Amino acid sequence: MGERCKVSWLYVLCVVLALVSVATIVTLWTIAITGGKGGDVTAPWDRDRLPGYLVPEFYNITLWPRLKPNPNSNLYIFTGWSAVQFECLEATDLILIHSNKLNYTEMKDEHFVSLTSEEGVSVPNIKSTWLQLQTQYLVIQLMGKLTPGQKYQLHAQFTGELADDLAGFYRSEYKEDGVTKIVATSQMHPTNARKTFPCFDEPAIKAVFHLTLIHPTGTIALSNGMEMETATITVDGETLLQTTFEATEKMSTYLLAIIVSDYAHLRVSGNQIGHWFHIRIWARKKAIKEGQGNYALNVTGPILDFFQAYYNISYPLRKSDQIALPDFYFGAMENWGLVTYRETNLLYDPETSSNSNKETTVTIIAHELAHMWFGNLVTLRWWNEVWLNEGFASYVSYLGADYAEPDWNVKDLIVLDDVQKVFAVDALVSSHPLTSKEDSINLPGQIMEQFDTISYSKISLSYLQDNNVSLPRQVDAIMNRWVRQMGFPVVTIDTSTGIVSQNHFLLVPESNVTVESPYKYEWMIPVRWMKDGATKDIWWLLEKKGLNVDMRTGPSWVLANINVTGYYRVNYDLGNWERLFSQFNTDHQVIPLINRAQLVDDAFNLASANYKYLLCLQIHIREQVLVHFTFIIHPNLRSAVYCSAVAAGGEAEWNFTWSQLQDATVASEANKLMLALACSNNTQLLERYLEFTLDPAKIRKQDATAVITAVANNRAGQNLTWQFVTKNWEHMFTEYGVGSFSFASLISGVTARFSTPQELQQLLDFEEEHKDAGFGSAALAVDQALERTQANIKWVQRNKQDVLQWFRSQTGN
Repeated sequence: MGERCKVSWLYVLCVVLALVSVATIVTLWTIAITGGKGGDVTAPWDRDRLPGYLVPEFYNITLWPRLKPNPNSNLYIFTGWSAVQFECLEATDLILIHSNKLNYTEMKDEHFVSLTSEEGVSVPNIKSTWLQLQTQYLVIQLMGKLTPGQKYQLHAQFTGELADDLAGFYRSEYKEDGVTKIVATSQMHPTNARKTFPCFDEPAIKAVFHLTLIHPTGTIALSNGMEMETATITVDGETLLQTTFEATEKMSTYLLAIIVSDYAHLRVSGNQIGHWFHIRIWARKKAIKEGQGNYALNVTGPILDFFQAYYNISYPLRKSDQIALPDFYFGAMENWGLVTYRETNLLYDPETSSNSNKETTVTIIAHELAHMWFGNLVTLRWWNEVWLNEGFASYVSYLGADYAEPDWNVKDLIVLDDVQKVFAVDALVSSHPLTSKEDSINLPGQIMEQFDTISYSKISLSYLQDNNVSLPRQVDAIMNRWVRQMGFPVVTIDTSTGIVSQNHFLLVPESNVTVESPYKYEWMIPVRWMKDGATKDIWWLLEKKGLNVDMRTGPSWVLANINVTGYYRVNYDLGNWERLFSQFNTDHQVIPLINRAQLVDDAFNLASANYKYLLCLQIHIREQVLVHFTFIIHPNLRSAVYCSAVAAGGEAEWNFTWSQLQDATVASEANKLMLALACSNNTQLLERYLEFTLDPAKIRKQDATAVITAVANNRAGQNLTWQFVTKNWEHMFTEYGVGSFSFASLISGVTARFSTPQELQQLLDFEEEHKDAGFGSAALAVDQALERTQANIKWVQRNKQDVLQWFRSQTGN
């Protein structure tokens, strides 16, 4: 009995000592990774943000892309050598640097990298290196600590795949005169520089880049800086070219651009913008020969001149290159000194392109060139403030385009192209504020989600720039309500009582808003108004029912939000709506042009949201004027004609259009043909077309989402498209990635017409089926699709009998 007791006590003692040991180890570990400050016990390499104690000064990078596949693996690859010089701010024995999908050549002592410093300064040996895949770090553990204030250089050799994934350093393919050609190009934004070389890949961590490209003879190399020298070299018996570039400005990693191609260019050189300067437009040789780059070349100089004056800062570079790429995920990218575009957004052919194509070209060029200052010279600290970057560029793009084309009244398009577009999203409870907390946006998928309609198009227009406006409070007190809470108000004006009020506008008014706001969804609203065509003084609505204005008008009409300089909708009492519509019928030009678009859009959307005071919805059907077309169809009408022809035709017409698409050499013409193919009423042809989007040889990866969405917009293809997406979702999501499909656009486009309980259930089932894997950058789009479908169901239930009754009364059927 005593012996057994003795053993038990020894057992207990061992357990206690073990627990104490574990506790001690945990405590020491916590101190080691948190600096003794307590708090987060996550290992540094498992955190999503860099620790900040290493600051890069410059990178030396040499890249060699292979424009032919490797005979052994059949993969296109690139090899690289890099060195980054950084300063140590705090003593540390750990180096974290971003790296993703790179294979490293082991350096001395069998490590991925080597570390050097200035002569005479000791450098700690490397203990171990490894790749932390989840957080995309190359981790370097040292045997000793780096010295604060000392500068070091980290050297690496690596290999990456020059894949067709439209991210990082990638390849684009096209055919010219029957020959397949390869372009090595790049898209570093927002987190893909780490796919190209090891780097501190966060926007606030800027450095200077010294770049050298090795490339085949017969090709040209481009980067952010001007080419300094191109020399002929021999590597393993192969004759190659080596191009070195002047150092970049101090800039973020996401702005780096690297391109190797056999492109041609147009060029204007001279004292263009206040100093000796080169403007170049690069594209496929045939496109340049046909003059498709002329328009972009003509407007770039004036736009740069405008922004120099607007910002009162000279453009700091010696050149402005712009290049049209066959495969490109975004519409364009503002790489400093080398802006990349989809072909449809930079090239313009006066013979086949429409006026709309021309307007798109000039506004997108202005948007990207605006970033040369706001975004590139001055850069956001973190991706939670994307709206500052993109929203501002969207706004001033209209100013730059207006300067280049003063006769177009481009600024009038802000309401149609931006304000009304973002209203549709911001009226949902699944919307989001312009700004978010910095620590809530960490993962690449979360970062990509920030680049949505809200960030680009929710612009507080120009009311704060008017010197005649007397601000009732400090600017930040006004702006915080617009920036830090989602949504927007509807201002209701009752001209019979003079009461003016505001409410949070929701597509479904009874929706439960679960996101709390410190401002309780009240805004400080500048109300510009006119009475019978005469503009009145501005007044401010500060609370939900904060005004009682003498607006008893009698036979006169009142119109608020003149020229839509405020971000809100307006509703009126029934009498004022009737007087406004009466003015439309007698002399519509008394009402400003922009407000005519506003009134139509507000009326339909307020009716959709079931707001009182609106007339019952009336549908006016007027005889259409038949237009006779000759065989050479005007560019402005081609989209409609092509679509109608495919819809009315059969397989022969579809195949003919497909063959025309294959032969098209103008990007804007190809885009019209591509979208027209989705207009067919033949479900077998639509199914075939959907399958084409999984084959990059048939539909370019950049265009896959547009094709799928176009088929979904066709009533005959709506159900087919949803079945196709749900069947292939996992394959698309896991195998293709962000460079192939815009998943947020895919979800919102395919579900836009959902309006039945059955479709809602399908969407719920889809969400449940894939919730474990997640939706990446489409997570918010799924929430918005659910909410929009519920709103559509309620609208149909509420209005279908009235609409049906009206149609029967008009048709007698």
